[in-house]
Amino acid sequence: MSSERLQKILSQAGLGSRREMERWIEQGLVTVNGAVAKLGDGACSSDNIGVKGRLIPNPLKNQSKTRILMYHKPIGEISSRNDPKHSKTVFDKLPYLKQGRWVQIGRLDINTSGLLLFTNDGELANQLMHPKYGLEREYAVRVRGEVSPEILKILQKGVQLEDGMAQFKKIDFKGGEGTNTWYHVTLTEGRNREVRRLWQSQGVEVSRLIRIRYGQVTMPRSLARGSHKELTAKEVYTLMKAIPQV
Repeated sequence: MSSERLQKILSQAGLGSRREMERWIEQGLVTVNGAVAKLGDGACSSDNIGVKGRLIPNPLKNQSKTRILMYHKPIGEISSRNDPKHSKTVFDKLPYLKQGRWVQIGRLDINTSGLLLFTNDGELANQLMHPKYGLEREYAVRVRGEVSPEILKILQKGVQLEDGMAQFKKIDFKGGEGTNTWYHVTLTEGRNREVRRLWQSQGVEVSRLIRIRYGQVTMPRSLARGSHKELTAKEVYTLMKAIPQV
């Protein structure tokens, strides 16, 4: 019976990245058939795996095809499974999975709408989010304030934010007049509120923000707010090809 590295199995279960799972194993938080696991151990589909004292569903028992959903997140939904301060979450309207669970690929803050991706493969989700692969995120953004050519140059050259340098890879003007204009901006990472903070660094207020693309996946205009659409096998393959050694 074939086995997989334990950190890979835990990542597939949606518990975190392989590196994070390696730390859990080193800390003695993982067991296989009741015995504390050590780094380098593997497991197979018949093994019972425990994490922090509780058994988890072994993802090897029910190997299923990789599925990815597009979801059009409305403003007002929180990118979390549950939050005592917010009643609406992005998981509420997703289809039921018989095995495993949906894992979101990246996040959007409560005041941002647009494309969110979900998958049943936790390891794939972590790879698609990892900064080293540089998957592009594209946003439609409406701003209030004077936007000079110099400001656009600065935003593409780079701005020092509180958590490091940040920049837009691309900025395209999309219309509007005076102090109420639309741009499409592209970046290759997903730091918290990064698009808003970049514009704010130049004294420009973001009044609306919509994510329209993640990697090779563009949200269709026909996808209504609060609705989801599953990617075809070809679309899943195209997205996975963007990641080396998947």
